[in-house]
Amino acid sequence: MGGPVVIVGASLAGLRAAQAVRVAGHEGDLVIVGAEEHLPYTRPPLSKELLRGDQEAADCALPGADAVPGADWRLGTPAARLDRGAREVVLADGTTIAYNRVILATGCRARTWQGPGAGLDGVFTLRDLGDALALRTALQAGGRLVVVGAGFVGCEVAATAAHRGVHVTVVDVAPHPMLPLGPELGGLMADLHRAHGIDLRLGTGVRALRGPGQVTAVELDDGTSLEADAVLVATGAVPNVEWLADSGLTIDRGVVADATLTSVDDPDVLVAGDLACWPSALAGGAVVRVEHWTNAVEQGRLAGRNALVDDPAQRTPLTSVPTFWSDQHDRKVQAVGLPGAADEITIAEATPDGERLVAIGARDGRLVAAIAFNATKRLGWYRRHLAAGTPPAQVLAEAAADPAALGAAEAPTVAGT
Repeated sequence: MGGPVVIVGASLAGLRAAQAVRVAGHEGDLVIVGAEEHLPYTRPPLSKELLRGDQEAADCALPGADAVPGADWRLGTPAARLDRGAREVVLADGTTIAYNRVILATGCRARTWQGPGAGLDGVFTLRDLGDALALRTALQAGGRLVVVGAGFVGCEVAATAAHRGVHVTVVDVAPHPMLPLGPELGGLMADLHRAHGIDLRLGTGVRALRGPGQVTAVELDDGTSLEADAVLVATGAVPNVEWLADSGLTIDRGVVADATLTSVDDPDVLVAGDLACWPSALAGGAVVRVEHWTNAVEQGRLAGRNALVDDPAQRTPLTSVPTFWSDQHDRKVQAVGLPGAADEITIAEATPDGERLVAIGARDGRLVAAIAFNATKRLGWYRRHLAAGTPPAQVLAEAAADPAALGAAEAPTVAGT
C-alpha cells in the first residue's frame, strides 16, 4: 500500500496510528489533521495534575509527537467533510487532502449545558487544555464549585478542587457516583468523597443555572438552590461525527467498524479511539464504544497497522481487553473489561478496612470486568482470566483459595468466606 494515508484527529489515537503507519514500513505521504493548534497531548492530567497546578501545559505533551518521520501536520483547522467518492478529506477552510487510506480518530467533545442559564459566564466543561487552564483559574480557595455529573471527570475534578481548598458540591440524577461501578462500589466512592468534605446531591438533576451574567446559583429539580462561583458540566461526551453526515458511513454513537477497526461500509476507511464502535467479544459481540486512554492507544496502533494491509480479510482483529484508571483523593480506581456492561458486580477480595479490594463484573454468567481499588498488582491476574473467558464462579473460587493475594498485612476477607 503505497498511496497517501490521512489520519483525521491529532490526539492520542491519531498519534499512535501515525507512529504505527511508519513503524509498519509506509514511506509514502502521511497527513495528520487536527482541529486544535497543539501537537498531541495526554488528557488524564487535565483533571488532576494540571488542574492542581502541579503541571503546566507543556508537561502534558505526548513524547514523540514531533518525531513521526515525514508527517505533514495540518493543525488548527478541523475536517469538514469526507468525500469517499473523490477519496478526499475536505477541511473547514476548503483545502482538500487526497487519501488512499483514511483513519478517523476525531474523538469526542464535552456535552455542554443546554438548559436555562446556558451562556452564563463561569460555566465550564473539561475536554482540552484550554478548558483545564480556564477552570484552574476559576478555582480559588474558599470558592464554591458545583459539579454537574458524578462520572469519572466530575469526580476527579471534585477531588482536585477540594484539594485546592474549594467548597465542592456534586450533583447527579444517579443514586451513586461512577454509575458503571455498581451500587456497592459506587457507595464506597460516595463515602470517600464525603470524607473529604464534598457535598453529594444524588438522585436529583439540575433545573437551571442562575445569575445576572456570571453564574451565581444552581437550581435543582428538588427545589434546592446551591450557591456557586463556578459550575463544571461533566455530563459525558458527544462523538465528533457531524462532519461525516454525508459520507455514507454507518453512524451509531460513533462510526461503526468490524473487529479489525475497518468501517463496515468502506475497506479504505478505518477508525480508532473514542469515535470507534466495534463488536466486542467481552460484550458477546455487541457493538461498543469505549472512551479511555489505553483503548485509544491500542486502537490507534492497530488501525495504523491494518491501514497498510490491502486485503481486509487479512487484517488483525482487536482482541485487547479495555483498561482504565482514575485517581481520586488517595484512591486509585482501576478496571479492565467493560464494567458498564455488567448486570452483577461482586467483591472478590478485600482488606478488612476496605481500602484495597477487587470486584468482578458478570453478565449472563460471563465475566466481563474487574475493578480494583488500590490493588494494582492484582489486576493483571483478573485481566488474564478475562482474556481467557474464565467463568465468574471459578474466578471467585480461585481468589478465595489465596486469601493473602492482596498482599496486605492482615489477611483479606474474601467473597464466600
